[in-house]
Amino acid sequence: MSDVVTVGLAELKVTDNTHVLASFGLGSCVAVALFDPIRKLGGLAHVMLPESRGRESDLTPGKFADKAVERLAEELVEKGARRRSLQCKIVGGSEMFQIISAGLRAQKAPAAASGNIGARIVEAVKRALEQLGIPLAGEDTGGNYGRTVRFEVSTGRVEVSSINHGKIVL
Repeated sequence: MSDVVTVGLAELKVTDNTHVLASFGLGSCVAVALFDPIRKLGGLAHVMLPESRGRESDLTPGKFADKAVERLAEELVEKGARRRSLQCKIVGGSEMFQIISAGLRAQKAPAAASGNIGARIVEAVKRALEQLGIPLAGEDTGGNYGRTVRFEVSTGRVEVSSINHGKIVL
């Protein structure tokens, strides 16, 4: 039985294959599971915002999509992962406040004002992955519901569960 390590809001953690990394209650936030399937090393970030600005990103790199992906890759390589072997799976990015967003869109508000922070985080994560040359191996993003993620580092298996939507495996 593997130990479960919880990754909280704006955190990131890297570990070996003896652990399961878990994030609970993802709404608009995005869980970024980065792993080396050969070396059996993985990391999980619970990302809150698309881009870092200023010094706060140094204190909480897991909070921002651009810094979280970069830091996960760096920490995995430091632990012995091969950069070229890294793969990623992402979960979350829901539009939790669709009623408000729909009203703003009806008023022809700019996309950034629509409140769909989840979609913006997903796109920022994908941009960061592309810049680092890390392939996206799976995703369960969007919608209007929360999710919980369990990432089995030993297999790269990401189990996503949600009320009223059951479980899926990436």
